[in-house]
Amino acid sequence: MFRRILIANRGEVAARIIRAAKKLGVETVAVYSTADEDSPHLADADLSVCIGGAQSADSYLNMRALLQAALQYDCQAVHPGWGFLAENALFARLCEQQKTTFIGPPPEVIALMGDKAKAKETMRAAGLPLIPGSDGVVASLDEVRQVGDSVGYPILLKARSGGGGKGMRVCREPQLLADMYQEASIEAEKAFGDRGLYVEKLIERGRHIEFQVLADAFGHAVHLAERECSVQRNHQKLIEEAPSPAVPDELRREMGERVAQAAAAAGYVNAGTVEFLMDEGGNLYFMEMNTRLQVEHPVSEMITGIDIMEHQFRIAANQPLTLEQEDIAFQGHAIECRINAEDPFNDFAGSPGKIERFEPPEGSDGEIRVDTHLRQGATIPPFYDSMICKLIAKGENREMAIDLQLAALRRFTIEGVSTTIPAHLALLESAEFRSGKYDTGIVPRVLTALRQERGR
Repeated sequence: MFRRILIANRGEVAARIIRAAKKLGVETVAVYSTADEDSPHLADADLSVCIGGAQSADSYLNMRALLQAALQYDCQAVHPGWGFLAENALFARLCEQQKTTFIGPPPEVIALMGDKAKAKETMRAAGLPLIPGSDGVVASLDEVRQVGDSVGYPILLKARSGGGGKGMRVCREPQLLADMYQEASIEAEKAFGDRGLYVEKLIERGRHIEFQVLADAFGHAVHLAERECSVQRNHQKLIEEAPSPAVPDELRREMGERVAQAAAAAGYVNAGTVEFLMDEGGNLYFMEMNTRLQVEHPVSEMITGIDIMEHQFRIAANQPLTLEQEDIAFQGHAIECRINAEDPFNDFAGSPGKIERFEPPEGSDGEIRVDTHLRQGATIPPFYDSMICKLIAKGENREMAIDLQLAALRRFTIEGVSTTIPAHLALLESAEFRSGKYDTGIVPRVLTALRQERGR
């Protein structure tokens, strides 16, 4: 195991990495920007070092500064967390070149899965079903027209690189295609430096289902079941749950095994997530693979009892994965709410500032979990992700998990900034979410009704 690691990230994920490292007896060096110099999580690290200014480009995206800090503080490994450089193949390669272990997959696999078109080709070859669409990147507008005519409208134009909804356009009519194609290409180039697009048939009223995988360097891979991530706004997730109420046991076993086999066949190593879109008929189609730990990993940990980040450390230290698929049991139901410093009644506008009061709910017997880096009196800077914390509840079944989460949200006191708690309450209380028969359009439907009621 490593003696000391560098945490190439900030906030909640940095605090999560510190907890995992302490559990394994690994020392931590936390980096921070000038805007984060008072972040509470720094006190929990063994060492901390300022690597630049408030802007991400000057600090958390500054590869040279991060690599220099790893060398200066004699770190044997770097954990990138999620976001920033977590899925940057160049950063992983540079770590490798300076003999510092990157706690994640090999750089060539990051590059492969980061190219969405090549990732689809790889997973198709591994036996995973794909959404009807183009065979890789489209070379011209004429080719896009041919694909649209073949699969039928509406279609989705998607950037080959990146994610988060950038470089993505929905085209419902052929006459709008030229403008959509140009807009998506320009946005993709600005966001990712790559104009490449591919085309998919748009599956409406779909569900976002993802499978958590763990794979070691010896060709052994397992899955930790699926997560339902359909409660999202502008492709940003708000609520996740595990297991999905839409996935029957037989499909879970079948697709989970296929996902694990596909990851191993692709040479994947460490924790990763294979994402699918489910249509109204219950069919799953591969979308992409995220080559990092996901924000929502706690719901998988809650239903399996497996510490995913601990396994990240062990796999990166070249230890074989000791988990066998038949030994992994899925028990209970877990729901996570991402509580952000945003105003849900003002189009989720950011609400940075000082947290005047912070009183999380208390749970018992592992029913309630709060993952955060913040404490009362801490400040949320305006430069980064606005996450305050993640609130996770586990019940014996889905209905109990919803009730526990609602009770926990109502006991959660945060003052000084606006939060998304009212949105979470409205979504969890809605008949649509309670039924389990919802899709990726649930957020605008529920919150539009909430705003109308609030405006009366």
